[in-house]
Amino acid sequence: MTKTIFITGASRGFGKIWAEAFLNRGDQVIATARDISHLKDLVGNYGEKIFPLKLDVNDRDAVFAAVKAGKEHFGAIDVLINNAGYGLFGAIEETTEQEARDQMETNFFGLLWVTQAVLPIMREQNSGHIIQLSSVLGVVTVPTLGLYNASKFAVEGLTESLAQEVAELGIKVSMVEPNAFSTDWGGASAIHTNANPVYDKVKADLQAGFTPDFFGKPEATTQAILKLVDSEKPPLRLFLGSKAYPWVKQVYQTRYAEWDAWSEVSNEAHGH
Repeated sequence: MTKTIFITGASRGFGKIWAEAFLNRGDQVIATARDISHLKDLVGNYGEKIFPLKLDVNDRDAVFAAVKAGKEHFGAIDVLINNAGYGLFGAIEETTEQEARDQMETNFFGLLWVTQAVLPIMREQNSGHIIQLSSVLGVVTVPTLGLYNASKFAVEGLTESLAQEVAELGIKVSMVEPNAFSTDWGGASAIHTNANPVYDKVKADLQAGFTPDFFGKPEATTQAILKLVDSEKPPLRLFLGSKAYPWVKQVYQTRYAEWDAWSEVSNEAHGH
């Protein structure tokens, strides 16, 4: 059955790869990007199956207008993939106010605006699937990506609540949590703070952990996304890549041990 997919940040990386995968199998795609010239090849190959829209997700009014235009163009929005976002690299002390606000504005508030715009359409349809691009860094953390971590932790909290709110409305909700992949997320799409040499060692230690097999192949994610979209009972959370789950499992074992060790203090604090 043909689906209509609304994808933000579709000009490169996961967004473009997934958009092409949907188009290739016959779905219709509403593809948004700040620069839609990067979508010319998809338009040339798939014609009327793709509806490109220029969009900055930080502009809430523009988001609502784009969602309305996409709905009017294809008649429905079956799946939303909130993919737009970027990485801010740098220690927390190095981060300026504007850099911090910009990171949250795009990764969290932009995602929120698109979600809010799509919800009335999906409620009216009594169907739909909202897929938020989170990250393994929305579950565990690394140093020098603190603001990015914070933005994805915020996406996780928002989305888990959303899933509970719309469970009886015919709307499915999922989060995709990739480990590191060889996209330009860490390259052309990234923003870097002005470096303070105090943090050179922690940055070097992080880089030293990037073994040759650390980064997954972005093209290998397409079957997982197609399966997620086609699932009758999709998971709330789906890791992408082989590194994410073992890492998270290890971190949570450490967390449980610490919580257990301090449980007596926690219980005393209840006051009964």
